[in-house]
Amino acid sequence: MQFADPQEARDFLEQNPAVRSIELMLIDANGIPRGKLLHRDELLAIFENGRPLPSSILSLTIQGEDVEASGLVWEVADADCWTFPIPGSLTLQPWRAVPTGQVQVSMHPTQGLPATPGDPRHVLARTIDRLKADGFHPVMAVELEFYLLDKNRDASGRPQPALQANGVRPQAPQVYGVYELEQLQPFLDDLYAACEAQGLPVRTAISEYAPGQVELTLEHRFDALRAVDEGVRYKRLVKGVANKHGLIACFMAKPFGDLAGSGMHMHVSLADEQGNNLMASEDPHGTPLLRHAIGGMMATLNDALAIFCPNANSYRRFQANSYAPLAKSWGVNNRTVSFRVPGGPAKSRHVEHRICGADANPYLAAAAILAGIHKGIREQIEPGEPIVGNGYEQARETLPTDWLTALRTLEQSAWAKEAFGEEFLKIFLAIKWEEFRQFVSEVGEQDWRWYLTHA
Repeated sequence: MQFADPQEARDFLEQNPAVRSIELMLIDANGIPRGKLLHRDELLAIFENGRPLPSSILSLTIQGEDVEASGLVWEVADADCWTFPIPGSLTLQPWRAVPTGQVQVSMHPTQGLPATPGDPRHVLARTIDRLKADGFHPVMAVELEFYLLDKNRDASGRPQPALQANGVRPQAPQVYGVYELEQLQPFLDDLYAACEAQGLPVRTAISEYAPGQVELTLEHRFDALRAVDEGVRYKRLVKGVANKHGLIACFMAKPFGDLAGSGMHMHVSLADEQGNNLMASEDPHGTPLLRHAIGGMMATLNDALAIFCPNANSYRRFQANSYAPLAKSWGVNNRTVSFRVPGGPAKSRHVEHRICGADANPYLAAAAILAGIHKGIREQIEPGEPIVGNGYEQARETLPTDWLTALRTLEQSAWAKEAFGEEFLKIFLAIKWEEFRQFVSEVGEQDWRWYLTHA
């Protein structure tokens, strides 16, 4: 695990004398940034000697409550565990009212014990290393959809899309609407400026398939860990810029039962050490390597579903004709399948993984995808024939659509224990089972399955 050079901190402090505070953040199992707001005088010491955070910081529910069954709370005395900064993560937060910095940290492999096994970034780093050891360098990009919501709820207490610049609240989907993007110009201008300040490669903005729903694409990276780091920081940035504009950026998988859900599409290919795409082919269906990669992702999909869809709300997204996939399926230039091979020139051939909700932890989702790909390559798993036409009408083996089944499958999976590590899986499942129990207690034993599709 590579950590940042202290010279980064010296340069930052010299170039930003007005900065008085720095947000230190660690990403937990749910993908939530946790950490502290530090004074500038503390920054250099963090780069030189690290910064301790309590072991329990990686054993929290989505509500920020301790999960004792994780083994990271009382039985280890909520011990201090040392974190160190990630290279290139020290930036400004341009949306703040006063100049503020931001630095992302990760647990040290040894000084971070006993919390290190619970760090999701380590899970992805190990998965990438295993692929590289076999000569495969993953190339990835993260693509997130989200809703811009009003801070005030409607008369019924429901969330509602934010007002446009013209004072009108959007009601129609207006997918790909350019006028709708124009109405978001103040927000988008600040978002692009903040991404530029943080070095995030944000590109195309799209008005998505619901009022107030937006997507911006991130450019792919030869360094897959960097690509996912950027996806995590982009999500933090979007929330910050939205807050500056008096809005809420919502990354729930399905905030509205009658509107489109929000996904996190992950684009992936494999390259050699020189960066040449090993999936490149004039055939739109790709190389045997590409097909084996899809076969592996299909074979491990059920085992990893609780990673891709980690919350009760996640399963409401799976509805026919909703642009969310329903089955183990693949196809070329087809948005009705789970694994889409986009069109384009031969050198750009790759797979778009369309299962994840926007609520998934990008580190864990990427690790599951790459571990599935690795299995497919090692075992030369064939994905079957690609779907041509409407994948919803041709769904053969549909996905489980409830949280309980997904959690049980993950818990029993030998592949998952190998892919994520038994220690991490123990911590993750302890957190998710606690959240599941809380959810059932709130909605009732008889009603929770109904809630997932109707509430």
